Amino acid sequence: MSRAPLQVAVTGAAGQIGYALLPRIASGQMFGPDQPVVLRLIEIPVEKAMNALEGVAMELDDCAFPLLEDMILTDDASVGFEGANWCLLVGSKPRGPGMERNDLILENGPIFTGQGRAINDHAASDVRVAVVGNPCNTNCLICMHSAPDVPDDRFSAMTRLDQNRAQNQLAKRAGVASTEVANCLIWGNHSSTQVPDFIHTTIGGRPANEVIDEPEWLRGEFFTTVQKRGAAIIAARGLSSAASAASSLVDHVRDLREATPAGHWNSVCVKSDGTYGVTEGLISSFPVSADGEGGWSIVEGLELDAFLTERIAATVAELSEERALVADLLG
Repeated sequence: MSRAPLQVAVTGAAGQIGYALLPRIASGQMFGPDQPVVLRLIEIPVEKAMNALEGVAMELDDCAFPLLEDMILTDDASVGFEGANWCLLVGSKPRGPGMERNDLILENGPIFTGQGRAINDHAASDVRVAVVGNPCNTNCLICMHSAPDVPDDRFSAMTRLDQNRAQNQLAKRAGVASTEVANCLIWGNHSSTQVPDFIHTTIGGRPANEVIDEPEWLRGEFFTTVQKRGAAIIAARGLSSAASAASSLVDHVRDLREATPAGHWNSVCVKSDGTYGVTEGLISSFPVSADGEGGWSIVEGLELDAFLTERIAATVAELSEERALVADLLG
């Protein structure tokens, strides 16, 4: 008996991340090799964007993916999110020349208010929402507050790209394969204040800061490379991360769908319950373990030294400032 298709909504579907992401979904890499999908592709109501979306759909057709049962192309969020089991909120307004982060937050806030309401009113009862469009933590917070009928634990934002970046930097420094690096962890905001945690990471089963006995590099170059990697990619290619963001979103969704092995965790931005001193209610990156049945929990009991405590406090302060900036959108 064939499985019922998952309804997967993707915003910004004709954008660069969407272009890299959609084949990964349609081929089964996100939801599994025996899970059919219907792609509900959402773009802005602009002729150029919708024409581009038509072209993307043509390419997906031409790939003849066996798991891709149908595609719905729309510029109407209520249509795009109708019956959606997963909502991947990739699209957001990019930062323009001279635009400050706070300006970007205020520009994108109303977009995620509208999407949250549409998800609340039209998505499936088991809907899960993953936010990628930046600033993703606060956009996720806005979306969550705009969907009061959807449980808060269904919402997440992505720091899996930052985790992957940190994991690769540590592997390269240690001269090992990235698979040797486990429990890489990002705390806080997906911004330049994020906290890549090398203290709880292991390399070949040993603490990373023992394998890489270079405190100055770990607290200096490693830290800043991970924090500023996105800006470095923009400077190099003239565009923001796309292929790596799409790949990390595949990881992010699998992290939440599949059971996390005992003793391991992944970095996921979820609603804080006050754990680790992170202000309750903020959407912050934590070590998260999934049960494989749709549930997840923040991994407790990790000891934070003075270095991590100070930097986590700084990223939490930034998240609090962002929440205050959009307070009128939170109801």
